[in-house]
Amino acid sequence: MELAVGGGMRRSASHTSLSESDDFELTRLLSKPRINVERQRSFDDHSLSDVSHSGGYGRGGFDGMYSPGGGLRSLVGTPASSALHSFEPHPIVGDAWEALRRSLVFFRGQPLGTVAAVDHASEEVLNYDQVFVRDFVPSALAFLMNGEPDIVKNFLLKTLLLQGWEKKVDRFKLGEGAMPASFKVMHDAKKGVETLHADFGESAIGRVAPVDSGFWWIILLRAYTKSTGDLTLAETPECQKGMRLILSLCLSEGFDTFPTLLCADGCCMIDRRMGVYGYPIEIQALFFMALRCALQMLKHDNEGKEFVEKIATRLHALSYHMRSYFWLDFQQLNDIYRYKTEEYSHTAVNKFNVIPDSIPDWLFDFMPCQGGFFVGNVSPARMDFRWFALGNMIAILSSLATPEQSNAIMDLIEERWEELIGEMPLKICYPAIENHEWRIVTGCDPKNTRWSYHNGGSWPVLLWLLTAACIKTGRPQIARRAIDLAERRLLKDGWPEYYDGKLGRYVGKQARKFQTWSITGYLVAKMLLEDPSHLGMIALEEDKAMLKPVLKRSASWTN
Repeated sequence: MELAVGGGMRRSASHTSLSESDDFELTRLLSKPRINVERQRSFDDHSLSDVSHSGGYGRGGFDGMYSPGGGLRSLVGTPASSALHSFEPHPIVGDAWEALRRSLVFFRGQPLGTVAAVDHASEEVLNYDQVFVRDFVPSALAFLMNGEPDIVKNFLLKTLLLQGWEKKVDRFKLGEGAMPASFKVMHDAKKGVETLHADFGESAIGRVAPVDSGFWWIILLRAYTKSTGDLTLAETPECQKGMRLILSLCLSEGFDTFPTLLCADGCCMIDRRMGVYGYPIEIQALFFMALRCALQMLKHDNEGKEFVEKIATRLHALSYHMRSYFWLDFQQLNDIYRYKTEEYSHTAVNKFNVIPDSIPDWLFDFMPCQGGFFVGNVSPARMDFRWFALGNMIAILSSLATPEQSNAIMDLIEERWEELIGEMPLKICYPAIENHEWRIVTGCDPKNTRWSYHNGGSWPVLLWLLTAACIKTGRPQIARRAIDLAERRLLKDGWPEYYDGKLGRYVGKQARKFQTWSITGYLVAKMLLEDPSHLGMIALEEDKAMLKPVLKRSASWTN
Protein backbone atom coordinates (compact mmCIF):
# COMPACT_ATOMS: atom_id res chain seq x y z
CA MET A 1 0.00 0.00 0.00
CA GLU A 2 1.33 3.45 -0.94
CA LEU A 3 1.19 6.34 1.50
CA ALA A 4 1.19 10.02 0.64
CA VAL A 5 4.10 11.66 2.41
CA GLY A 6 4.82 15.36 2.91
CA GLY A 7 4.47 17.36 -0.28
CA GLY A 8 3.62 14.52 -2.59
CA MET A 9 6.27 11.89 -1.93
CA ARG A 10 4.78 8.45 -2.18
CA ARG A 11 6.52 5.72 -0.26
CA SER A 12 5.86 2.03 -0.40
CA ALA A 13 7.10 -0.85 1.69
CA SER A 14 8.13 -2.63 -1.50
CA HIS A 15 9.65 0.20 -3.52
CA THR A 16 10.93 3.73 -3.42
CA SER A 17 9.12 6.51 -5.22
CA LEU A 18 10.40 9.95 -6.08
CA SER A 19 7.94 12.64 -7.10
CA GLU A 20 7.86 16.25 -8.17
CA SER A 21 8.13 18.15 -4.92
CA ASP A 22 11.29 16.29 -3.94
CA ASP A 23 13.12 17.37 -7.06
CA PHE A 24 14.29 20.75 -5.76
CA GLU A 25 17.75 19.55 -4.76
CA LEU A 26 18.25 17.83 -8.11
CA THR A 27 17.28 20.99 -9.99
CA ARG A 28 19.70 22.99 -7.88
CA LEU A 29 22.55 20.61 -8.67
CA LEU A 30 21.76 20.44 -12.37
CA SER A 31 21.72 24.22 -12.62
CA LYS A 32 25.28 24.53 -11.37
CA PRO A 33 27.61 25.60 -14.16
CA ARG A 34 30.11 23.04 -15.35
CA ILE A 35 33.74 24.01 -15.38
CA ASN A 36 35.13 23.98 -18.89
CA VAL A 37 38.57 22.42 -18.83
CA GLU A 38 40.85 22.80 -21.82
CA ARG A 39 41.70 19.26 -22.84
CA GLN A 40 45.01 18.17 -24.25
CA ARG A 41 44.68 15.36 -26.75
CA SER A 42 47.86 13.72 -25.47
CA PHE A 43 47.08 10.60 -27.46
CA ASP A 44 46.77 12.31 -30.86
CA ASP A 45 50.21 11.37 -32.05
CA HIS A 46 50.18 7.92 -30.45
CA SER A 47 49.31 4.75 -32.24
CA LEU A 48 47.86 1.74 -30.50
CA SER A 49 51.26 0.13 -30.56
CA ASP A 50 52.52 2.91 -28.29
CA VAL A 51 50.50 1.50 -25.41
CA SER A 52 53.04 -0.07 -23.09
CA HIS A 53 52.63 -3.61 -21.87
CA SER A 54 53.04 -2.39 -18.32
CA GLY A 55 49.63 -0.81 -18.40
CA GLY A 56 50.53 2.81 -19.16
CA TYR A 57 50.98 4.96 -22.22
CA GLY A 58 54.32 5.75 -23.78
CA ARG A 59 54.23 9.25 -22.32
CA GLY A 60 52.51 10.30 -19.14
CA GLY A 61 49.80 7.77 -18.48
CA PHE A 62 46.08 7.35 -18.98
CA ASP A 63 45.22 7.95 -15.33
CA GLY A 64 45.76 11.67 -15.67
CA MET A 65 44.26 12.02 -19.14
CA TYR A 66 40.95 13.53 -20.18
CA SER A 67 38.92 11.79 -22.81
CA PRO A 68 38.17 14.08 -25.76
CA GLY A 69 34.54 13.00 -25.87
CA GLY A 70 33.31 15.64 -23.45
CA GLY A 71 33.81 18.49 -25.88
CA LEU A 72 32.30 16.92 -29.00
CA ARG A 73 28.82 16.37 -30.27
CA SER A 74 27.57 14.06 -32.98
CA LEU A 75 24.72 15.43 -35.07
CA VAL A 76 24.09 12.30 -37.10
CA GLY A 77 23.80 9.76 -34.31
CA THR A 78 27.15 8.13 -34.91
CA PRO A 79 30.23 8.38 -32.72
CA ALA A 80 31.78 11.83 -32.65
CA SER A 81 35.18 10.17 -32.53
CA SER A 82 34.70 9.05 -36.15
CA ALA A 83 35.22 12.63 -37.26
CA LEU A 84 38.63 12.69 -35.60
CA HIS A 85 40.04 9.63 -37.32
CA SER A 86 40.31 8.05 -40.73
CA PHE A 87 38.32 5.01 -39.58
CA GLU A 88 35.48 4.12 -41.92
CA PRO A 89 32.61 3.30 -39.56
CA HIS A 90 31.14 -0.17 -39.92
CA PRO A 91 27.67 -0.18 -41.51
CA ILE A 92 26.03 -1.39 -38.30
CA VAL A 93 27.34 1.50 -36.19
CA GLY A 94 24.58 3.84 -37.38
CA ASP A 95 21.94 1.20 -36.67
CA ALA A 96 23.41 0.70 -33.20
CA TRP A 97 23.13 4.40 -32.37
CA GLU A 98 19.55 4.53 -33.61
CA ALA A 99 18.66 1.51 -31.46
CA LEU A 100 20.38 3.10 -28.45
CA ARG A 101 18.43 6.33 -28.81
CA ARG A 102 15.18 4.37 -28.98
CA SER A 103 15.98 3.00 -25.53
CA LEU A 104 16.24 6.45 -23.92
CA VAL A 105 14.10 7.14 -20.85
CA PHE A 106 12.95 10.69 -20.12
CA PHE A 107 11.84 12.15 -16.82
CA ARG A 108 10.07 15.49 -16.99
CA GLY A 109 11.58 16.20 -20.37
CA GLN A 110 15.17 15.30 -19.42
CA PRO A 111 17.02 12.15 -20.56
CA LEU A 112 17.66 10.00 -17.50
CA GLY A 113 18.85 6.60 -18.65
CA THR A 114 18.22 3.70 -21.02
CA VAL A 115 15.88 0.75 -20.54
CA ALA A 116 17.35 -2.74 -20.44
CA ALA A 117 15.74 -3.81 -23.72
CA VAL A 118 13.28 -2.58 -26.35
CA ASP A 119 11.97 -5.93 -27.52
CA HIS A 120 8.48 -5.31 -28.88
CA ALA A 121 8.22 -8.91 -30.04
CA SER A 122 8.38 -10.23 -26.49
CA GLU A 123 5.07 -10.84 -24.77
CA GLU A 124 6.45 -10.52 -21.25
CA VAL A 125 8.06 -7.21 -20.35
CA LEU A 126 9.10 -8.31 -16.85
CA ASN A 127 11.66 -5.72 -15.65
CA TYR A 128 13.36 -5.13 -19.01
CA ASP A 129 11.55 -1.77 -19.27
CA GLN A 130 13.50 -0.44 -16.28
CA VAL A 131 16.78 1.46 -16.07
CA PHE A 132 19.35 -0.79 -14.39
CA VAL A 133 22.40 0.78 -12.78
CA ARG A 134 24.85 -1.83 -14.06
CA ASP A 135 23.23 -1.97 -17.51
CA PHE A 136 23.42 1.79 -17.94
CA VAL A 137 27.20 1.95 -17.45
CA PRO A 138 28.14 1.09 -21.08
CA SER A 139 25.34 3.39 -22.28
CA ALA A 140 26.79 6.18 -20.15
CA LEU A 141 30.28 5.57 -21.53
CA ALA A 142 28.94 5.68 -25.09
CA PHE A 143 27.26 9.02 -24.45
CA LEU A 144 30.35 10.42 -22.71
CA MET A 145 32.57 9.37 -25.59
CA ASN A 146 30.10 10.96 -27.98
CA GLY A 147 30.13 14.29 -26.17
CA GLU A 148 26.71 13.93 -24.50
CA PRO A 149 27.40 14.07 -20.74
CA ASP A 150 24.09 15.55 -19.57
CA ILE A 151 22.22 12.25 -19.48
CA VAL A 152 25.03 10.77 -17.36
CA LYS A 153 24.89 13.68 -14.93
CA ASN A 154 21.10 13.34 -14.68
CA PHE A 155 21.45 9.62 -13.99
CA LEU A 156 24.10 10.08 -11.30
CA LEU A 157 22.04 12.68 -9.46
CA LYS A 158 18.73 10.84 -9.66
CA THR A 159 20.16 7.58 -8.36
CA LEU A 160 21.83 9.58 -5.60
CA LEU A 161 18.43 10.89 -4.52
CA LEU A 162 16.97 7.39 -4.59
CA GLN A 163 19.81 6.19 -2.38
CA GLY A 164 18.64 8.53 0.36
CA TRP A 165 15.20 7.01 0.84
CA GLU A 166 14.25 4.33 3.31
CA LYS A 167 14.60 0.85 1.83
CA LYS A 168 12.76 -2.16 3.20
CA VAL A 169 12.37 -5.78 2.20
CA ASP A 170 9.41 -7.13 4.14
CA ARG A 171 10.11 -5.80 7.65
CA PHE A 172 13.89 -5.50 7.31
CA LYS A 173 15.58 -2.18 6.59
CA LEU A 174 18.49 -2.11 4.18
CA GLY A 175 21.67 -0.12 4.78
CA GLU A 176 21.44 3.60 4.12
CA GLY A 177 24.14 3.50 1.43
CA ALA A 178 22.51 0.82 -0.74
CA MET A 179 21.98 1.88 -4.35
CA PRO A 180 18.99 0.61 -6.35
CA ALA A 181 19.29 -2.24 -8.80
CA SER A 182 16.95 -0.39 -11.13
CA PHE A 183 14.25 2.24 -11.39
CA LYS A 184 11.28 2.98 -13.59
CA VAL A 185 9.51 6.16 -14.67
CA MET A 186 5.80 5.92 -13.88
CA HIS A 187 3.32 8.11 -15.77
CA ASP A 188 0.02 9.14 -14.20
CA ALA A 189 -2.05 10.33 -17.16
CA LYS A 190 -4.94 11.52 -15.01
CA LYS A 191 -2.83 13.68 -12.71
CA GLY A 192 -0.29 14.54 -15.38
CA VAL A 193 2.68 13.72 -13.16
CA GLU A 194 5.70 11.45 -13.43
CA THR A 195 7.31 9.59 -10.54
CA LEU A 196 10.27 7.28 -10.12
CA HIS A 197 9.94 3.86 -8.52
CA ALA A 198 13.15 2.12 -7.49
CA ASP A 199 13.89 -1.54 -6.83
CA PHE A 200 16.56 -2.26 -4.22
CA GLY A 201 16.27 -6.02 -4.61
CA GLU A 202 12.86 -6.52 -3.05
CA SER A 203 11.36 -7.30 -6.47
CA ALA A 204 14.35 -9.21 -7.83
CA ILE A 205 14.41 -12.96 -8.34
CA GLY A 206 15.64 -14.33 -5.03
CA ARG A 207 15.21 -10.94 -3.30
CA VAL A 208 18.94 -10.14 -3.28
CA ALA A 209 20.21 -6.57 -2.96
CA PRO A 210 22.65 -5.52 -5.72
CA VAL A 211 26.08 -5.21 -4.13
CA ASP A 212 27.60 -3.99 -7.40
CA SER A 213 25.29 -0.99 -7.99
CA GLY A 214 27.11 1.29 -5.56
CA PHE A 215 30.48 0.33 -6.99
CA TRP A 216 29.36 1.01 -10.56
CA TRP A 217 27.97 4.39 -9.43
CA ILE A 218 31.34 5.47 -8.03
CA ILE A 219 33.17 4.18 -11.11
CA LEU A 220 30.76 6.06 -13.38
CA LEU A 221 31.13 9.27 -11.37
CA ARG A 222 34.87 9.13 -11.97
CA ALA A 223 34.33 8.38 -15.68
CA TYR A 224 32.09 11.46 -15.93
CA THR A 225 34.70 13.58 -14.16
CA LYS A 226 37.52 12.31 -16.39
CA SER A 227 35.51 12.78 -19.58
CA THR A 228 34.19 16.27 -18.91
CA GLY A 229 36.81 17.77 -16.66
CA ASP A 230 33.90 18.79 -14.42
CA LEU A 231 35.22 18.46 -10.89
CA THR A 232 32.29 20.28 -9.34
CA LEU A 233 29.83 17.38 -9.49
CA ALA A 234 31.98 14.93 -7.54
CA GLU A 235 32.86 17.68 -5.06
CA THR A 236 29.25 18.54 -4.19
CA PRO A 237 28.25 17.66 -0.60
CA GLU A 238 25.60 15.32 -2.03
CA CYS A 239 28.05 13.25 -4.09
CA GLN A 240 30.60 13.23 -1.29
CA LYS A 241 27.97 11.95 1.11
CA GLY A 242 26.77 9.37 -1.41
CA MET A 243 30.27 7.94 -1.76
CA ARG A 244 30.77 7.85 2.01
CA LEU A 245 27.45 6.01 2.50
CA ILE A 246 28.41 3.36 -0.06
CA LEU A 247 31.83 2.95 1.50
CA SER A 248 30.36 2.74 5.00
CA LEU A 249 28.58 -0.47 3.98
CA CYS A 250 31.85 -1.99 2.77
CA LEU A 251 34.42 -0.75 5.25
CA SER A 252 32.55 -1.43 8.48
CA GLU A 253 34.31 -3.65 10.99
CA GLY A 254 32.97 -7.11 11.80
CA PHE A 255 34.06 -10.70 12.16
CA ASP A 256 35.86 -10.84 8.82
CA THR A 257 39.36 -12.28 8.74
CA PHE A 258 39.78 -11.43 5.04
CA PRO A 259 39.75 -8.01 3.30
CA THR A 260 37.35 -9.35 0.67
CA LEU A 261 33.57 -8.76 0.80
CA LEU A 262 31.26 -11.60 1.80
CA CYS A 263 28.24 -11.71 -0.52
CA ALA A 264 25.09 -13.67 -1.24
CA ASP A 265 24.45 -15.50 -4.50
CA GLY A 266 22.88 -13.36 -7.22
CA CYS A 267 24.23 -10.01 -5.99
CA CYS A 268 25.87 -8.87 -9.24
CA MET A 269 25.62 -9.35 -13.02
CA ILE A 270 25.06 -13.03 -12.32
CA ASP A 271 21.83 -12.29 -10.49
CA ARG A 272 20.55 -15.84 -10.15
CA ARG A 273 21.77 -18.78 -8.09
CA MET A 274 25.04 -19.87 -9.71
CA GLY A 275 27.27 -20.79 -6.79
CA VAL A 276 28.95 -17.38 -6.59
CA TYR A 277 28.11 -16.83 -2.92
CA GLY A 278 31.05 -16.11 -0.66
CA TYR A 279 33.76 -13.91 -2.14
CA PRO A 280 33.04 -13.70 -5.89
CA ILE A 281 35.78 -12.27 -8.10
CA GLU A 282 33.36 -9.84 -9.81
CA ILE A 283 32.48 -8.11 -6.54
CA GLN A 284 36.07 -8.08 -5.26
CA ALA A 285 37.38 -6.51 -8.48
CA LEU A 286 34.60 -3.90 -8.56
CA PHE A 287 35.16 -3.21 -4.86
CA PHE A 288 38.86 -2.63 -5.50
CA MET A 289 38.18 -0.34 -8.45
CA ALA A 290 35.50 1.64 -6.61
CA LEU A 291 37.87 2.15 -3.66
CA ARG A 292 40.56 3.50 -5.96
CA CYS A 293 38.09 5.79 -7.76
CA ALA A 294 36.70 7.08 -4.47
CA LEU A 295 40.22 7.73 -3.22
CA GLN A 296 40.71 10.14 -6.13
CA MET A 297 37.41 11.97 -5.59
CA LEU A 298 36.90 12.15 -1.82
CA LYS A 299 37.76 15.44 -0.17
CA HIS A 300 40.34 15.36 2.60
CA ASP A 301 38.05 17.27 4.95
CA ASN A 302 36.94 16.23 8.42
CA GLU A 303 34.40 13.73 7.07
CA GLY A 304 36.43 12.45 4.16
CA LYS A 305 39.80 12.07 5.85
CA GLU A 306 38.72 9.05 7.90
CA PHE A 307 37.48 7.27 4.78
CA VAL A 308 40.65 8.08 2.86
CA GLU A 309 42.70 6.41 5.59
CA LYS A 310 40.41 3.37 5.71
CA ILE A 311 40.51 3.02 1.92
CA ALA A 312 44.30 3.15 1.79
CA THR A 313 44.58 0.47 4.46
CA ARG A 314 41.98 -1.77 2.81
CA LEU A 315 43.48 -1.42 -0.67
CA HIS A 316 46.86 -2.69 0.48
CA ALA A 317 45.32 -5.70 2.21
CA LEU A 318 42.88 -6.43 -0.61
CA SER A 319 45.46 -6.26 -3.40
CA TYR A 320 47.81 -8.59 -1.53
CA HIS A 321 45.01 -11.05 -0.74
CA MET A 322 43.67 -11.16 -4.29
CA ARG A 323 47.04 -11.38 -6.00
CA SER A 324 48.19 -14.08 -3.62
CA TYR A 325 45.19 -16.35 -3.11
CA PHE A 326 42.86 -15.79 -6.08
CA TRP A 327 45.56 -15.94 -8.74
CA LEU A 328 45.97 -19.21 -10.63
CA ASP A 329 48.52 -20.10 -13.27
CA PHE A 330 50.35 -23.27 -14.28
CA GLN A 331 52.84 -23.15 -11.41
CA GLN A 332 50.23 -22.26 -8.80
CA LEU A 333 47.95 -25.04 -10.04
CA ASN A 334 50.80 -27.48 -9.70
CA ASP A 335 51.47 -26.22 -6.17
CA ILE A 336 47.80 -26.66 -5.17
CA TYR A 337 47.83 -30.14 -6.71
CA ARG A 338 50.66 -31.02 -4.29
CA TYR A 339 49.17 -29.27 -1.24
CA LYS A 340 49.18 -30.93 2.14
CA THR A 341 45.98 -30.51 4.14
CA GLU A 342 45.01 -30.02 7.78
CA GLU A 343 47.94 -27.66 8.40
CA TYR A 344 47.70 -25.83 11.70
CA SER A 345 49.74 -22.70 12.55
CA HIS A 346 50.66 -19.42 10.94
CA THR A 347 53.32 -21.20 8.85
CA ALA A 348 50.71 -23.15 6.85
CA VAL A 349 51.21 -23.10 3.09
CA ASN A 350 47.67 -24.26 2.29
CA LYS A 351 46.10 -21.38 4.20
CA PHE A 352 42.52 -22.11 3.13
CA ASN A 353 42.82 -25.89 3.49
CA VAL A 354 41.92 -26.48 -0.16
CA ILE A 355 41.66 -30.20 -0.82
CA PRO A 356 43.69 -31.12 -3.97
CA ASP A 357 41.06 -33.68 -4.96
CA SER A 358 38.61 -30.79 -5.38
CA ILE A 359 40.50 -29.57 -8.45
CA PRO A 360 38.17 -30.31 -11.40
CA ASP A 361 39.50 -32.51 -14.22
CA TRP A 362 38.83 -29.93 -16.95
CA LEU A 363 41.25 -27.46 -15.38
CA PHE A 364 44.38 -29.55 -15.98
CA ASP A 365 43.88 -29.42 -19.75
CA PHE A 366 42.49 -25.88 -19.79
CA MET A 367 45.45 -24.23 -18.04
CA PRO A 368 48.15 -23.32 -20.58
CA CYS A 369 51.83 -23.16 -19.71
CA GLN A 370 51.73 -19.42 -20.29
CA GLY A 371 48.66 -17.69 -18.98
CA GLY A 372 46.58 -17.40 -15.85
CA PHE A 373 43.48 -15.85 -14.28
CA PHE A 374 41.79 -14.92 -11.04
CA VAL A 375 39.60 -17.81 -9.92
CA GLY A 376 35.93 -17.28 -9.19
CA ASN A 377 35.93 -17.59 -5.41
CA VAL A 378 38.17 -18.44 -2.46
CA SER A 379 36.96 -19.22 1.04
CA PRO A 380 37.75 -21.81 3.72
CA ALA A 381 38.12 -25.26 2.12
CA ARG A 382 36.59 -23.95 -1.10
CA MET A 383 38.10 -22.68 -4.32
CA ASP A 384 35.84 -22.07 -7.31
CA PHE A 385 38.18 -22.67 -10.24
CA ARG A 386 35.81 -21.32 -12.90
CA TRP A 387 36.80 -18.41 -15.15
CA PHE A 388 34.59 -15.32 -14.82
CA ALA A 389 35.12 -12.72 -17.54
CA LEU A 390 33.87 -9.54 -15.87
CA GLY A 391 35.95 -9.95 -12.71
CA ASN A 392 39.14 -10.63 -14.67
CA MET A 393 38.60 -7.72 -17.07
CA ILE A 394 37.92 -5.30 -14.19
CA ALA A 395 41.03 -6.66 -12.43
CA ILE A 396 43.07 -5.53 -15.44
CA LEU A 397 41.38 -2.12 -15.77
CA SER A 398 41.66 -1.33 -12.06
CA SER A 399 45.25 -2.62 -11.85
CA LEU A 400 44.21 -5.13 -9.24
CA ALA A 401 46.13 -7.45 -11.53
CA THR A 402 49.84 -6.73 -11.75
CA PRO A 403 51.21 -6.01 -15.26
CA GLU A 404 52.49 -9.60 -15.36
CA GLN A 405 49.11 -10.99 -14.32
CA SER A 406 47.29 -8.75 -16.80
CA ASN A 407 49.40 -10.07 -19.63
CA ALA A 408 48.90 -13.63 -18.41
CA ILE A 409 45.11 -13.14 -18.56
CA MET A 410 45.41 -11.96 -22.16
CA ASP A 411 47.70 -14.92 -22.91
CA LEU A 412 45.00 -17.22 -21.60
CA ILE A 413 42.36 -15.64 -23.84
CA GLU A 414 44.57 -16.10 -26.88
CA GLU A 415 45.51 -19.66 -25.95
CA ARG A 416 41.91 -20.66 -25.18
CA TRP A 417 40.15 -18.60 -27.85
CA GLU A 418 37.68 -21.29 -28.82
CA GLU A 419 36.59 -21.88 -25.23
CA LEU A 420 36.36 -18.24 -24.08
CA ILE A 421 35.47 -16.42 -27.31
CA GLY A 422 34.22 -19.05 -29.75
CA GLU A 423 31.92 -17.62 -32.43
CA MET A 424 30.49 -14.81 -30.26
CA PRO A 425 32.43 -13.00 -27.55
CA LEU A 426 32.52 -13.35 -24.58
CA LYS A 427 31.86 -16.27 -22.23
CA ILE A 428 30.50 -14.86 -18.96
CA CYS A 429 32.00 -17.88 -17.18
CA TYR A 430 33.75 -21.10 -18.13
CA PRO A 431 33.03 -23.94 -18.07
CA ALA A 432 29.30 -24.59 -17.73
CA ILE A 433 28.08 -26.70 -14.85
CA GLU A 434 25.78 -29.56 -15.75
CA ASN A 435 24.05 -32.76 -14.64
CA HIS A 436 24.09 -33.39 -10.88
CA GLU A 437 26.30 -30.38 -10.16
CA TRP A 438 23.84 -28.13 -12.04
CA ARG A 439 20.94 -29.47 -9.97
CA ILE A 440 22.77 -28.85 -6.70
CA VAL A 441 24.37 -25.49 -7.50
CA THR A 442 21.52 -23.78 -9.39
CA GLY A 443 18.58 -25.55 -7.78
CA CYS A 444 17.56 -26.90 -11.21
CA ASP A 445 17.29 -23.38 -12.66
CA PRO A 446 15.60 -23.76 -16.10
CA LYS A 447 17.20 -20.53 -17.37
CA ASN A 448 20.75 -21.41 -16.38
CA THR A 449 21.02 -24.74 -18.16
CA ARG A 450 24.44 -25.71 -19.51
CA TRP A 451 26.04 -23.25 -21.94
CA SER A 452 23.14 -20.83 -21.56
CA TYR A 453 22.58 -17.46 -19.89
CA HIS A 454 24.87 -17.13 -16.83
CA ASN A 455 25.95 -20.76 -17.06
CA GLY A 456 28.53 -20.49 -19.82
CA GLY A 457 26.51 -18.21 -22.11
CA SER A 458 28.20 -15.68 -24.40
CA TRP A 459 27.42 -12.00 -23.69
CA PRO A 460 28.15 -9.29 -26.30
CA VAL A 461 28.09 -6.59 -23.60
CA LEU A 462 31.43 -7.89 -22.36
CA LEU A 463 33.04 -6.67 -25.60
CA TRP A 464 33.69 -3.23 -24.14
CA LEU A 465 35.48 -4.64 -21.12
CA LEU A 466 37.54 -7.00 -23.29
CA THR A 467 38.48 -4.16 -25.64
CA ALA A 468 39.47 -1.85 -22.80
CA ALA A 469 41.61 -4.60 -21.26
CA CYS A 470 43.21 -5.30 -24.65
CA ILE A 471 44.17 -1.65 -25.13
CA LYS A 472 45.51 -1.35 -21.59
CA THR A 473 47.75 -4.38 -22.12
CA GLY A 474 48.82 -3.37 -25.63
CA ARG A 475 46.90 -6.15 -27.40
CA PRO A 476 44.39 -4.32 -29.64
CA GLN A 477 44.53 -7.10 -32.20
CA ILE A 478 42.64 -9.38 -29.81
CA ALA A 479 39.83 -6.83 -29.55
CA ARG A 480 39.68 -6.33 -33.32
CA ARG A 481 39.37 -10.06 -33.85
CA ALA A 482 36.56 -10.33 -31.28
CA ILE A 483 34.70 -7.31 -32.67
CA ASP A 484 34.92 -8.73 -36.20
CA LEU A 485 33.16 -11.87 -34.94
CA ALA A 486 30.43 -9.86 -33.24
CA GLU A 487 29.79 -7.68 -36.29
CA ARG A 488 28.88 -10.71 -38.37
CA ARG A 489 25.88 -11.52 -36.21
CA LEU A 490 24.71 -8.79 -33.84
CA LEU A 491 22.59 -6.66 -36.19
CA LYS A 492 21.35 -9.64 -38.17
CA ASP A 493 20.26 -11.36 -34.96
CA GLY A 494 18.60 -8.23 -33.54
CA TRP A 495 21.16 -7.40 -30.82
CA PRO A 496 20.39 -10.36 -28.52
CA GLU A 497 21.03 -10.29 -24.80
CA TYR A 498 23.17 -13.44 -24.91
CA TYR A 499 24.08 -16.47 -27.03
CA ASP A 500 23.96 -20.16 -26.14
CA GLY A 501 26.17 -23.15 -26.86
CA LYS A 502 29.80 -24.05 -26.29
CA LEU A 503 30.87 -21.73 -29.10
CA GLY A 504 28.14 -19.12 -28.60
CA ARG A 505 26.63 -20.05 -31.95
CA TYR A 506 22.92 -19.83 -31.10
CA VAL A 507 20.81 -16.88 -30.01
CA GLY A 508 19.92 -17.52 -26.36
CA LYS A 509 16.72 -19.46 -25.80
CA GLN A 510 15.26 -16.70 -23.60
CA ALA A 511 17.42 -13.82 -24.85
CA ARG A 512 15.68 -10.48 -25.35
CA LYS A 513 16.27 -8.76 -28.67
CA PHE A 514 17.50 -5.16 -28.88
CA GLN A 515 19.17 -5.54 -25.52
CA THR A 516 20.59 -2.11 -24.80
CA TRP A 517 23.87 -3.17 -23.25
CA SER A 518 24.58 -5.53 -26.14
CA ILE A 519 24.28 -2.45 -28.37
CA THR A 520 26.39 -0.20 -26.16
CA GLY A 521 28.96 -2.89 -25.41
CA TYR A 522 29.66 -2.95 -29.15
CA LEU A 523 29.61 0.83 -29.56
CA VAL A 524 31.98 1.48 -26.66
CA ALA A 525 34.35 -1.22 -27.95
CA LYS A 526 34.41 0.43 -31.39
CA MET A 527 34.99 3.91 -29.99
CA LEU A 528 37.78 2.69 -27.73
CA LEU A 529 39.59 1.19 -30.70
CA GLU A 530 39.06 4.34 -32.78
CA ASP A 531 40.28 6.64 -30.00
CA PRO A 532 42.18 4.82 -27.24
CA SER A 533 42.47 8.01 -25.17
CA HIS A 534 38.93 7.23 -23.99
CA LEU A 535 40.55 4.52 -21.88
CA GLY A 536 41.40 7.19 -19.31
CA MET A 537 37.75 7.20 -18.23
CA ILE A 538 37.67 3.58 -17.21
CA ALA A 539 41.21 2.49 -16.39
CA LEU A 540 43.59 3.12 -13.53
CA GLU A 541 47.35 2.92 -13.53
CA GLU A 542 49.16 0.57 -11.20
CA ASP A 543 49.82 1.90 -7.73
CA LYS A 544 53.46 1.11 -7.11
CA ALA A 545 52.85 1.17 -3.37
CA MET A 546 50.65 -1.92 -3.55
CA LEU A 547 52.33 -4.99 -2.14
CA LYS A 548 53.12 -7.69 -4.68
CA PRO A 549 52.93 -11.32 -3.55
CA VAL A 550 55.97 -13.51 -3.86
CA LEU A 551 54.60 -16.01 -6.33
CA LYS A 552 56.08 -17.77 -9.32
CA ARG A 553 54.45 -16.69 -12.56
CA SER A 554 53.65 -19.05 -15.40
CA ALA A 555 54.25 -16.15 -17.80
CA SER A 556 57.94 -17.00 -17.50
CA TRP A 557 57.41 -20.76 -17.75
CA THR A 558 59.02 -22.39 -20.74
CA ASN A 559 58.45 -25.81 -22.20
